[in-house]
Amino acid sequence: MITYSSTPTAEQVLEPSPSVILRRRIFGHSGFMIGTIIVGMIALVAVFAPMLLKYDPYMQDLVNRMVPPVFLDGNSDHVLGTDQLGRDYLARLLYGARVSLFIGLSAALISGIIGTAMGVAAGYFGGHVDAVVTFLINVRLAMPVVLVALAVVALFGGSLTVVATILGLLLWDRYAVVMRASTLQVARREYIAASYAIGTSTPRILISEILPNLMNNLIVVATLEMAHAILLEAALSFLGLGVQPPTASWGLMISEGKDMMLFEPWLVMIPGAALFFLVLAINLIGDGLRDITAPGGRN
Repeated sequence: MITYSSTPTAEQVLEPSPSVILRRRIFGHSGFMIGTIIVGMIALVAVFAPMLLKYDPYMQDLVNRMVPPVFLDGNSDHVLGTDQLGRDYLARLLYGARVSLFIGLSAALISGIIGTAMGVAAGYFGGHVDAVVTFLINVRLAMPVVLVALAVVALFGGSLTVVATILGLLLWDRYAVVMRASTLQVARREYIAASYAIGTSTPRILISEILPNLMNNLIVVATLEMAHAILLEAALSFLGLGVQPPTASWGLMISEGKDMMLFEPWLVMIPGAALFFLVLAINLIGDGLRDITAPGGRN
């Protein structure tokens, strides 16, 4: 006579749950944690900048112009000094974080919607749809992003909305390539064929079966494109065709300080360091998400 025991084995007792494994991967990935802390701190000071500052980033004080930072024996009233027009540099730095985060998030969202839709359609339907999407991707890859962005911004102006929209319309190619390849893999799974066999509609298959399995790749690509958009905005502002004065932008702050770089290098180094750490942190988050969401995990 065969008896069945409901008592769990030692392996089942010792095996951690998926949520525990995920937490271990997250908190055990130093790069991801460092990137998350840096981005979180920048986001917090950007959101609460009006409460943290006693100076307006646009208020000019020509009497106190070019005051050096505190660490260079400057005035304690202006921790990071003032610029050529006497504007508080710390205030402009924190408000510049708002611009960078807004541009990065907006461009990543717009390009993500466009590229994901194209990539999923190409990977799932194939045939002529795949051929058209592949052609469009090749056309986009043949276009120099910076030159096109410069031309369009020069034509329509350099407001925040215009810059974010243009970058969003130019940075969808990586989404399309990754989503197309991922959809080709997912569309061949048995559960997709089973859903199709029982009469599930195509939109329902795409939304409820395919897209959830693409989210990990989508999030990783979004972090990379967010960092890319922030750098492009800084480059456009540095060239004078991005966000226009007197808006506080890190690229614009670097551009305004470049003429005094040999005499007052902190004018360039402070916004440059902020831009470096923000982009580095976003890339660390993207790299960490790739490792954390890998099937076996990566170290």
